[in-house]
Amino acid sequence: MNLGDVLFATDFSAASERAGLLAREMARRHEVRIHVIHVVPPVTDPADSPEKLKRLAEELGKGLRVESALLAGRVAPQIISYAREHGVGLIVLGTHGRTGLTRALLGSVAEGVVRLAPCPVLTVPALAIETGAPGAAAAEAPALHRCVACALPTEDLLCEACRTRIRSEAHEPKG
Repeated sequence: MNLGDVLFATDFSAASERAGLLAREMARRHEVRIHVIHVVPPVTDPADSPEKLKRLAEELGKGLRVESALLAGRVAPQIISYAREHGVGLIVLGTHGRTGLTRALLGSVAEGVVRLAPCPVLTVPALAIETGAPGAAAAEAPALHRCVACALPTEDLLCEACRTRIRSEAHEPKG
């Protein structure tokens, strides 16, 4: 099987970290280039993104041919466009496992990429088993992520303080 280059799309989360290790291993085993990209969503401050991307590409690219790119726009379409333009053979990305309202509000990047990608897509769940043992159950506590509003550690998309503040603002009279 000729895999072709591997594209790893990261949002710098814990879920992405696990996916990056898997993307690196796939590129290493198949002796192909790894593309490490980050897409800055609209109305998001990309201030520290270039430095984070540079460090990550250096870490994952040790001993591999690596390319990195910092893109801006709607995340899933940017990933798909990059994959098409560079003839990527596999896209690897982490999933946060959001459901319900958070998924409805934010959408699912992984779902969008899977539906429209020009090549196979490997999604790595946020609670992926680190031991690699088939069928082993994850016995660890849920991984902490960063609150999208204040960047404090949280198990959810929003920390409890931000969730409370947003709910209270929604109930305040407009005027």
